[in-house]
Amino acid sequence: MVSPAPARTYDFVIAANRLPVDRTVGPDGEETWTTSPGGLVTAMESVMRDREAAWVGWAGFPGDAPEPFDDGPLRLCPVPLSAEDVEHYYEGFSNGTLWPLYHDVIVPPTFHRSWWNVYREVNRRFADAIAEVAAEGATVWVHDYQLQLVPALLRDQRPDLRIGWFNHIPFPPVELFAQLPWRATILRGLLGADFLGFQRPDDARNLIRSCRAVLGATHKGDVVTWAGADDGRPGASPRAVRAASIPISIDAAGFRELADQPSVKARAKEIRESLGNPDVVLLGVDRLDYTKGIRHRLRAIEELLEDGAISPPEVVFVQVATPSRERVEAYRTLKEQIEGTVGRINGDFSHLGDTAVHYLHQSYPREEMAALFQVADVMLVTPLRDGMNLVAKEYVTARHDGGGALVLSEFTGAAEEMRAAYLCNPHDITGLKETILRAIRDTHEEKRRRMRSLRRQVRTYDVQAWADSFLRALEVAPGRPARSRRSISPMV
Repeated sequence: MVSPAPARTYDFVIAANRLPVDRTVGPDGEETWTTSPGGLVTAMESVMRDREAAWVGWAGFPGDAPEPFDDGPLRLCPVPLSAEDVEHYYEGFSNGTLWPLYHDVIVPPTFHRSWWNVYREVNRRFADAIAEVAAEGATVWVHDYQLQLVPALLRDQRPDLRIGWFNHIPFPPVELFAQLPWRATILRGLLGADFLGFQRPDDARNLIRSCRAVLGATHKGDVVTWAGADDGRPGASPRAVRAASIPISIDAAGFRELADQPSVKARAKEIRESLGNPDVVLLGVDRLDYTKGIRHRLRAIEELLEDGAISPPEVVFVQVATPSRERVEAYRTLKEQIEGTVGRINGDFSHLGDTAVHYLHQSYPREEMAALFQVADVMLVTPLRDGMNLVAKEYVTARHDGGGALVLSEFTGAAEEMRAAYLCNPHDITGLKETILRAIRDTHEEKRRRMRSLRRQVRTYDVQAWADSFLRALEVAPGRPARSRRSISPMV
């Protein structure tokens, strides 16, 4: 009897909640896979372009997972999730507990032990899948809040691996994080990594403070040392883990090339004409999420219309709201509220043929987004809380003509780098209105000066620089002790 060939392993493995592709089933039942439009996929696309690696993630639908398959040089390794897993691990614990808690409790988090139990099990499943595909001594890059237990679970199985974890969303202050009933287990899970990357310095400091307060860990600079004694295992080996800010960016050269295509420029002209060739186009582009500040933004626009400071057809506002998590009650409620507000504004301030607010609740390909960015005279990026916000970086890159103005919330990670934007506090409606008007009314020279600075920053620190910085930090992260490899596992 011939034994099956051993599964292929890889020196570089990415793990994220989702695979970088979406499945489409045709009328004849044939499956096709297309690149996903998500921010992580867009960011990692150029990083993975010339690298042979494996990507471990959920395929996006409940039930049995497809067999591993190739997407160019990338090996895709699907992890199965049942309908119950999706409900409890993803919609429940990840997006009903962690997401609101990590975003400053804009919506109250919900704590259910049943959700937590499934979150633990799914994280274990991911760790098993990574361990199977990772070569001896491989580098593993784990992404985001859905997989916070994976580093230690993986370390428990494979102490030979170099493990990094990157958080794409904010990490909360200890005063908020301490509300989580399973706070110690989450931190123990993260401390299985060699390097923990965050969007902002404050996020890394929040993690360090939480380790100190919850686990009794010590730190020197950005290196956390934890003896593991609080988990009850005698003779636990200490861990030294670095936590630092490595803010994500975009493929600036690729996006500029896309925006420079004649078809995209022609589409931008069509869009402006379809809006009635207004003097000023205000644009918001967001996933439909309560953290994005869409309701606050609409309130500011409504008051500007009431004040007579703006009016159609001279000034129009376009809001793109990409559908998101529509099975979660908080998101369904948000959608209804936004649609009601848009209807009221248009009923009060639109005229026949002149619409004040154009609301588009759908996803668009990157080419269409690049065209929209070129149409926007003022880009409104005003989340209440955001880990980074790559839309801000895409906008300034697309406006290589020197035009445009970026109004940017100070509560985004992007605001740490993009200081030349028109910064605002989206909670302050009066201040937000004033900032929008300043972005509209400032001189052409002042706006060009700001945009030159913003484009230079994004061009200099692009997605490749981000990936290189992260992997370099992972490579030189503090060494791991060889003994007692089980001492770092979370108690799951």
